[in-house]
Amino acid sequence: MEKLSFFERANNWVRNSITLRMITMGILILLLLIPVDMVEDVIWERENRKQEAVQEVSGKWGNKQRVVGLVLTVPYNEYYKQNSATAKDGYVMIATRKYAHFFPSQLNIEGEIVPEVRYRGIYKIVVYTAQLSISGNFDSPDFEQWKIRHEDVLWDEAFTSLGLADLRGIQKGVSVKWNSKDYFFEPGVETNEVIVSGISTQVPVDTATKDYNFSLALDFNGSTGLEFIPIGETTTIKVSSTWNDPSFEGAFLPDEREITEGGFTAMWDVLHLNRSFPQSFRGAITTLAESSFGVNLIVPVDEYQKSMRSAKYASMFITLTFIIIFFVQIMYKVRVHPIQYIIVGLALCVFYTLLIGLSEHIAFGWSYLISSIGIIGMITLYAHSIFQVKRITVLIGLLLTVLYLFIFTIVQMEDFALLMGSIGLFVVLAVIMFLSRKIDWYNIQK
Repeated sequence: MEKLSFFERANNWVRNSITLRMITMGILILLLLIPVDMVEDVIWERENRKQEAVQEVSGKWGNKQRVVGLVLTVPYNEYYKQNSATAKDGYVMIATRKYAHFFPSQLNIEGEIVPEVRYRGIYKIVVYTAQLSISGNFDSPDFEQWKIRHEDVLWDEAFTSLGLADLRGIQKGVSVKWNSKDYFFEPGVETNEVIVSGISTQVPVDTATKDYNFSLALDFNGSTGLEFIPIGETTTIKVSSTWNDPSFEGAFLPDEREITEGGFTAMWDVLHLNRSFPQSFRGAITTLAESSFGVNLIVPVDEYQKSMRSAKYASMFITLTFIIIFFVQIMYKVRVHPIQYIIVGLALCVFYTLLIGLSEHIAFGWSYLISSIGIIGMITLYAHSIFQVKRITVLIGLLLTVLYLFIFTIVQMEDFALLMGSIGLFVVLAVIMFLSRKIDWYNIQK
C-alpha cells in the first residue's frame, strides 16, 4: 500500500474527524448568535416604537393618572428677627408666609374606569375615562399643636386642593360641595409643598365650625393605569371596570377584589397608621408617593413580549437542530458541509423575523403557526436534498415540529415557563444520551 503524504493524511483527518465536526458545529452555533442578537435588537426597536406610539396617544388623551386629595391648606404668618440700626431694640420682626396642611379624617372615593382600545398605526393602546365620586370630611384645623397664635393664622385665605397627575385629562368643570355650598376649582395650587399638579379653590374655614363635609364629582381621561394616595385618616376606595386584565400594584393590594370575564371590582381600606406621613403638618412633604397604589389596565404578554421570549430560546433552537442533523449524519454515514449547517441556522433565524412581522398584524398564535410551518417545510426539503432518504427527511420534519410545539407551549406559559423548559431540556438530553449510548466515538468512519 502506498504511503500517504502528510497533507493527504491531514486532509483525511479533516474530512473524517468527529471531533473537528463537533468543534466546527460549536463555532457555527456561536457565529449564528450574531444574527440572533440582531433579531432581538429588531424586537426591542419595534417595542420601543410601540411605546412611542403609546406616549404620543397618551400625551393627547391623558397620561397615567394619580389622584391626591382633597387637601386643606391654611396659610399663617411666622416671624423672625432682622437686625435694624433704626429700631429701638436693634431689630425688627419680619413676617413670612407659611402653610399648614391638613388631610381629611375620612376620605371616600368610588368610581368607574371605562376602558377603550385605540390604535396608532398597527399599535394597540389602552386608554380610559374615569368617573369618580370623592367625599369625606375634615376636622377643624388645630394650630395649637404648633403653638401658633390665632391672630397669626390667615383663616380667610384657606383653600382646598385636589391633585391630578395630568390636568389635560379633565373633561368638565369641577366644583366641591363644602358644607352644602358649591365652590369651583381653578387650575394650579398656591404652593407645591404637597401637590405639584392640581386644582384648588378657596373655602371658608374658621374656629367656630367643628368639621367640614365635602363631596365632588371628577371626570377625566387617562391611560395605562390609575393610582391613589391614601391621605385620609381612614381611606376607602372602590373602583370597577369592564377591563378583565387588571394588575394591582403599589403599597397596598385590594382588601376585596373580583375579576371576571366582564371586568373587575376592587376595594381598598387604608388607615393612617399604615403610611409614613401624618394627618397635619407644616411645610413640604416628600413621602406621599411611597404609599401610592392602584390598578394598571394591562395587555398580558403582548406580541413583542412573546416574540422576545421565543428569541431567548433561539440558541436552543439552533443547537438542538444541529444536534439532530449531526446524529443523522453519524448514524446514516452522510456528510454535511459547514455551509449547509449555516444555511439551516440562518433559516432558523428568519423564523423570528417572520414571527415579528406577522404578529404585528395577526394573532400571535397564527403568526407562530404560519412562520413555523414555513421554516419547518423549508428545512425539511433542504434536508431531503442533503440526505436523499425519505425516512430521514420525515424524521427531521417530525423532530422540528415537536421542537417548535414545545417552544410555543413554553412561550404561552407565564408561571410555569421555567419549569416546563427545564423538564423539556432534561427529556431532550435523556433522549440524546439514549441514542448515543452505543456509538463508538473513537471508531467512526465518515
